[in-house]
Amino acid sequence: MNGIALLLVLVAAIVHASWNVFAKHSGGSVPFIWLFGAISNVIYLPVAVVVIGLYRPHVGGIEILCLAVSTLLHTAYFLLLTRGYRSGDLSLVYPLARCSAPVITVFLAITILQERPSFLALCGAAAIVCGMLYLMGSPKLLLMSGSGQAVRYAFLTGFAIAAYTLVDKYTVSNLLFPPILLDYTANFGRMLLLTPYAFSNWEKVRFEWINHRRDVIGIALLIPLSYILVLSALVFTPVSYIAPAREISILIGTLMGARILGEGQIKQRMIGAAVMVGGMVALALG
Repeated sequence: MNGIALLLVLVAAIVHASWNVFAKHSGGSVPFIWLFGAISNVIYLPVAVVVIGLYRPHVGGIEILCLAVSTLLHTAYFLLLTRGYRSGDLSLVYPLARCSAPVITVFLAITILQERPSFLALCGAAAIVCGMLYLMGSPKLLLMSGSGQAVRYAFLTGFAIAAYTLVDKYTVSNLLFPPILLDYTANFGRMLLLTPYAFSNWEKVRFEWINHRRDVIGIALLIPLSYILVLSALVFTPVSYIAPAREISILIGTLMGARILGEGQIKQRMIGAAVMVGGMVALALG
């Protein structure tokens, strides 16, 4: 991987971890999710228009179905992730959600798609599971600390990530739908789904804007930006290099949660996150 690609991936990792810090800091209510989605749609509309003009993607029945399913799964992802952040620490929820997804994906690929991962990939999945167990610590202490609910939402978020990854992979690889436009469509669809709730709770929307304006604007800018940076690196760098490198965001997010947000257990959570990142790298290379 050359220096430019590495820089793009590292910046993308920092950006991805940063918008999760904003989400944790805000409390992540439904009006908040609607707000950053609406603003993000406005900010990135010119990009979507340019992509449509350049690629003129075909939109038939199967494309509409995949886009609709992707929208539902991405909406579930944000609702579950922010609910997890309201229940527990970023340094616990973020790495568990990010790392459980590939393990779930491997399981689904083996059981449903009849794929046979390599030995290295299976070792990577096992390392991720071990890192998760270490990160969570004693089940008794986990329940006593009140973090059990956060762990459940983290794993549900991982399921959502695994599901939309499979759908989005099919959409961009088999249907050749532009990735940036897929991301924009899912964001726009999520905003539409949440609009009735937002309009009927407009005072809550105003409250979020007044009290969490910085978080709203930060997430609106950063979510698509992290994806665009990764796509830019993929233009001239093999995905086998990009996929493992971008998982550094797990360590960055865990460190940000522990340092910026003042969450405890930094040594245990950093070790657990590091083991999971190693497993993610093995999984990607396998």
